[in-house]
Amino acid sequence: MMIENRTFDELKVGDSSEIRRLCTQDDLIAFANVSGNHNPMHLYDHDGDGDGQNEAIAPGMFIGSLISAVLGNVLPGAGTLYRSQHCDFVGRAHAGDELIARVTVTEKSPGDGTLTLRTEVRRAADDALVVTGIAVVEAPRKKVHYDARDLPGLIVQRHRHFEALLQKAEPLPALRTAVVCPEEENALGGALLARAHTLIEPILVGSATKIRAVAEAMGADLTGVEIIDLPNHRDAARRSVELVHEGRAGALIKGHLHTDELLRPTLDKATGLRAGRRFTHIFVMDVPGLAHPLLVTDAAINITPDLKTKMHIVQNAIDLGISLGIEVPKVGVLSATETVNPEMPSSIDAALLSKMAERGQIKGGLVDGPLAMDNAVDMAAARTKGITSPVAGRAEVLVVPNLDAGNMLAKQLTYISHAEGAGLVLGARVPIILNSRADDDMARLASCAVAALHHRRVGEDAA
Repeated sequence: MMIENRTFDELKVGDSSEIRRLCTQDDLIAFANVSGNHNPMHLYDHDGDGDGQNEAIAPGMFIGSLISAVLGNVLPGAGTLYRSQHCDFVGRAHAGDELIARVTVTEKSPGDGTLTLRTEVRRAADDALVVTGIAVVEAPRKKVHYDARDLPGLIVQRHRHFEALLQKAEPLPALRTAVVCPEEENALGGALLARAHTLIEPILVGSATKIRAVAEAMGADLTGVEIIDLPNHRDAARRSVELVHEGRAGALIKGHLHTDELLRPTLDKATGLRAGRRFTHIFVMDVPGLAHPLLVTDAAINITPDLKTKMHIVQNAIDLGISLGIEVPKVGVLSATETVNPEMPSSIDAALLSKMAERGQIKGGLVDGPLAMDNAVDMAAARTKGITSPVAGRAEVLVVPNLDAGNMLAKQLTYISHAEGAGLVLGARVPIILNSRADDDMARLASCAVAALHHRRVGEDAA
């Protein structure tokens, strides 16, 4: 966006200009961090004055800065410097309000090249005055043009998508969940935290001695929590599967044991939890700055999936996306190129999966591939490559060629893009939650929320 200033000589008394700005929750977080003003009255998820309501009142100086934005960007624009600014804060604005900041030239002083301007900020919805005042500025003498896109971007590390999932899942009945070998602090703490949020009602299956010792070290109360004492990990995993068959558990959570120890009894052909599809792992990623959750699959179970397995990977991901509230999930099947290359098997599989979806062999979502990573998630990249597709640039599900690629992508999003990841295995009779020891509280809560939401939809469909 090109911006051009207006010089002192070009301006006259009565000239006016304005900008509109939607005040968002992220704005308030960014302002708190930049200014150092952490007053909870200005944060969307805090009750700053103890009245039982979260205020999210826009700070006065944030609103005042909108006046500065008009002066610096539009009128007079580039080259403007403040001499003084007087503000009277006569109203309040909150996160979610659209604000109009307006300046009007009231006096020119040729001697020192200053302008005096009447300044105000109003709420757009009702035209209520929020801030009024007077500014004195040194106006630019030379014309300046510049591209506003040159300014570095700013992304707030706030995980709004996981917060939304928690809000949707917490009112549901707590999901009875077998927690397999919660014999260390992260595993037990995550289960108890999810219980406190009413996401699950845990059944702790493992060494009762170790579980109680961990709880004591954490200062956690296990009153009312069922514990099934099975010190051997293999026995604990097998008993957890039996709890599903008995109708006592609607999900499994991996505790302090190896993933293969947990999955082995679930895959038993006679007594396991097979449900007709391959088991596949899905990361639900909350990526700061991305407008929607991002599902990445498969990053933990199928190492080099063939076409049939990839079909199950895609279908499981679509089903989970629908459970999370995505009406028609858009699936981008990734390769290193967006064109079919006979020398690149992943591009051929991607094209076949896209055609299978067109023919109804994969249902419930829009599938396109091959897509390279850039044109799967970025509209500008898709346009540059001339790709016309309802998925390209808008993908909500990314299907990777193999586990190596999926694991690297998920960890890059986590450690470079500061994403949170909730991990779930689908394809079994019940969701299986695979948490990492490195997961923080939000990731563990989100995994339980995702499982609860999927369990609810599967139950509704069965009914």
